[in-house]
Amino acid sequence: MKSSLFATASLALGLAFSSFAQAPAPDGTESPEVHADRTVTFRVRAPKAGEVALYGDWMPVGKPVPMTKAADGLWSITTAPLEPNGHLYWFILDGLAVADPINPVIKQRQRTSASLVEVPAASPAAWELRDVPHGTVLTEWQKSAVLGRTERIVIYLPPGYEKSSAKFPVLYLVHGSGDVPESWTAAGHANLILDNLIADKKATPMIVVMPAGHAVPFNAGRGGPVNNNELFEQYLVKEVIPTVEGKYRIAAGSRNRALAGLSMGGGHTIYTGFSHPELFSALGIFSPGLPRDFDTKFKAVVADPKAFNAKVGTVWIACGDTDTTVQYPRIKTWEEGLEKSGIHASFKTYSGAHTWPVWRMSLADFAPLLFLKK
Repeated sequence: MKSSLFATASLALGLAFSSFAQAPAPDGTESPEVHADRTVTFRVRAPKAGEVALYGDWMPVGKPVPMTKAADGLWSITTAPLEPNGHLYWFILDGLAVADPINPVIKQRQRTSASLVEVPAASPAAWELRDVPHGTVLTEWQKSAVLGRTERIVIYLPPGYEKSSAKFPVLYLVHGSGDVPESWTAAGHANLILDNLIADKKATPMIVVMPAGHAVPFNAGRGGPVNNNELFEQYLVKEVIPTVEGKYRIAAGSRNRALAGLSMGGGHTIYTGFSHPELFSALGIFSPGLPRDFDTKFKAVVADPKAFNAKVGTVWIACGDTDTTVQYPRIKTWEEGLEKSGIHASFKTYSGAHTWPVWRMSLADFAPLLFLKK
C-alpha cells in the first residue's frame, strides 16, 4: 500500500494560541475577549441583521442566547464564568449559523465550522501550551481500496522521534460524528496533551494515529449496504494499521497498540476492539455511540470474559453526567453490564455534556494508563 507524505508541521503553537491573545480586527473589534474572572465577551459586527444570537457548547442543546445590538451595528454578549477549557461557539445571524469572522481559531467539521475559545485555568491544564519539548503533527494521504477513495490520516510523533532510533507504541485515536481527522488536534489538543504528559513523565512516549472515522461518507446517510462501524473496522485493520506500522518505527505486538475514540469514534472502538481483542492491549471509550447490535454481535465474546481479559488489559469508559446525546445513564448501564459479565472495565464520570472539555479530560486521564511496563 503506497502512501505519500503531504505535509509536516508542528501544530502545537498555532492550535493552542488562546483566542483572547489574537490581534484585534482593523476596526478595533475584539472577539472573543476572555476576562480575568473567566467571563467572555463575544462580538460580531452585523449592522443589517435583524436578530443575532450566540450558541456555545456550555449552553443547553438548541438554546442559543440573543445578543444585544449597539447603534453602530455591533452585537455583543458577555457570559457567566466558563469552565477553564476549550469551548466551541458560533453566531446565528437571522437564522444562519456562522463561525466568528474575526477569530482565527476554527474547528473544521463535516458541515459548517465553529470557533474555539480557550478559557485558561489558574495553573496550566494538560491541554494548554507549555514550554516543553513538542512532538510533530503531520498528514499522510493514502489511497484506500476499502473505502474506494484517497483519505488522510493525521499522525502525532512524540518529541525526539526524528533523532531517535527507538520504536514506540501507538494509540489509534478516532474522532466523532461530523468531525474530521484534524479534530483531535484542532479542538482536542491531543498533541499538547501528549507533549505535556510525556514531559511530566506521566505517559509513555507514543505515536498517535488519527484516521478518518467516516468510513461511510458523512453525507451518505444510514441504511446503506455497509455499516459505518463494519467498514471502519476493515479500513483500520486491513489498511491503516499495516500502512502506519510498516512506515513508522512502531514497537511490535498488541501490548504496544491501543484504540480509543469519542462518540462515533467510541462506537468504532467498541466494535473494532471487541471484534479484534487480539490486536489491542487497551480500549478508551469516550461518550460512545453504542453499536446497536452489540448484544448479539459480541454475545460469544462477552460469554468468555477470561479470554477477552487476557488480551485486552484495559477497558476504560468515560462520559459526561449531563450528556443527553448518547445518554449518560445508558452508557453507565452498559459498562455495569460488562463488569457483571466478568469483563474488566472501569468508568469515569465527568461533569459535563457531549463536548470537547469532557474529551480533553478523557484523553488526559486515559493516556497515562497505556503501555506501562509490568
